[in-house]
Amino acid sequence: MPFTSNRDFKEHPRLITEAKGVYLKDHHGQTHIDASSGLFCNPLGHSRKEITNAVTKQLEQLDYVQPFQQGFGGSFTLAGKIAKHTPGNLNRIFFTLCGSSAVETAIKIIIAYHKARGQGQRFRFVGRERAYHGMNIGATSVGGMINNVKTFASVLMPGVVHMRHTHLPDHKFIKGQPTTGAEMAEDLERICMNFGSENIAACIVEPVAGSTGTLVPPKGYLNRLREICDKHGIILIFDEVITGWGRMGSAFASQEFGVIPDVITMAKATTNGVVPMGAVAVKEEIYDAVMDASPKGAVELFHGYTYSGIPVAVAAALAVQDIFEKENIFKRSKEMSPYFLEGLFSLNDLGAVDNIRGYGMMGGIDMKLKVKPGRAGFECFKSCYDVGVNFKATGDCLIIAPPLICEKKHIDEIIEKLRTGISNYNKK
Repeated sequence: MPFTSNRDFKEHPRLITEAKGVYLKDHHGQTHIDASSGLFCNPLGHSRKEITNAVTKQLEQLDYVQPFQQGFGGSFTLAGKIAKHTPGNLNRIFFTLCGSSAVETAIKIIIAYHKARGQGQRFRFVGRERAYHGMNIGATSVGGMINNVKTFASVLMPGVVHMRHTHLPDHKFIKGQPTTGAEMAEDLERICMNFGSENIAACIVEPVAGSTGTLVPPKGYLNRLREICDKHGIILIFDEVITGWGRMGSAFASQEFGVIPDVITMAKATTNGVVPMGAVAVKEEIYDAVMDASPKGAVELFHGYTYSGIPVAVAAALAVQDIFEKENIFKRSKEMSPYFLEGLFSLNDLGAVDNIRGYGMMGGIDMKLKVKPGRAGFECFKSCYDVGVNFKATGDCLIIAPPLICEKKHIDEIIEKLRTGISNYNKK
């Protein structure tokens, strides 16, 4: 099983059998409230009839069309709807299978872009420590999760350099953006000096590092990265696979933090997790450069997937777009955020809690180390699961990201069950 302690799971399986709204049911019949929107991909809750009906109708009419040299009209409609929400002129959309393949696609598009402009020497990518961008070779290479990099070091991309992460020792129990740490962006300037900015293709960051534990960027940090990239002709990629589609309170974290990248990757909430789908949004000038570099009739970008923009995924995504609009989900997320964060930070009196941080509708709770790194998070997750709250734990951090349709009573239930679960864990 993926990212799972398989031997532990076989001894104590956790099988989910039903899901409705913000609740899950396991094979023992116990109900759990979903405190992490699945893997951050179910912001609209589970079993939405609008999505089910759209997918069913599409399958009955057209189940598949190959995406090479032909297409499905709905994918162009969806691209237009996505472009209405992306910042600036990131209006050109390429559909992929998931977040990992979206990052892989972004890497290839950027290499093609630089070659089209006669700057093919730009081969280096700059990532960041504690970043997670997926598990394909390119995504793992630019990521900064230690176990991933150490395990697969022999097959990773050459020419990747990492900046330091921004989670500083004084960032304790901070609600929102820390006021210190913007200077960490100068790592990119130093890398430009050491490796030659003319050799750097792109810098990729998550606006808020999600899978590593909700690391919120210091004020001014993302702005400084944008300035350095502009100065040296480096493409800035925001990986918004987790932060995209309302999680931060705006359609994309880019808008929330007021920094426009050149490329955005997205997935997860794009179809509400119902059908795998990812997408890459790029600025018009990137698209134009790649298109104009090839003769008419030639394939401009030698890249694609069997399941790029297939009808069933598009149908789900279009239904999701309708729900975003009809239920004003982004506004709802922004308005619920203060209540959610207030509840999350109320857990700071628990003895087992080492730190809490959060922004929008996502937060991280660091557990104090007991035996060895990673053990506390997993054991605490199991204690919380036993009392009926389900979420994602990474290392010793509990990542809480409730569905964006949550009402205050759901937030209260999540916080109450977290308090009980963490307290039970601390008694062991």
